[in-house]
Amino acid sequence: MNKELNKKKFIARNKKAFHDYEVLERLEAGIELVGTEVKSIRSGKVNLLDSYARSQRNELFIYHMHISPFDFGNQFNHDPYRKRKLLLHKNEIIKLSSETEKKQLSIIPLSIYIDRQWVKLELGLCRGLKKHDKRQKIASDESKRRLAKLMKNAY
Repeated sequence: MNKELNKKKFIARNKKAFHDYEVLERLEAGIELVGTEVKSIRSGKVNLLDSYARSQRNELFIYHMHISPFDFGNQFNHDPYRKRKLLLHKNEIIKLSSETEKKQLSIIPLSIYIDRQWVKLELGLCRGLKKHDKRQKIASDESKRRLAKLMKNAY
């Protein structure tokens, strides 16, 4: 198999999601887009900050994902903040919606990338972190960095 067929080109990552949430599970979803949105995503004009996914009538939609209008799109341009349908299997959608209702979890987009010619979105089933959890996480990361630096200097 050709190596270039399995190559993923990451367009944007949601760094704030890893700071504000604990990611319990990850999954890949397709997005229903119009032509000018695909062109804007390919040029890197997408922002995942403050976006989230929610289910409605056994369908999953993403809200507040900003895709800038394409520069040469004129009358065919799209609304930057419109809700977009996510493409998943029916049993995956049912599982995600039941998990979010039962356990008070959120569905947060972690990254957007191009896999072959398809635009894909990596979703995370996440639990929100409290302030003291964030402080604990920062302290543990700092201690790991310090330890790695000491180990590097020792050898």
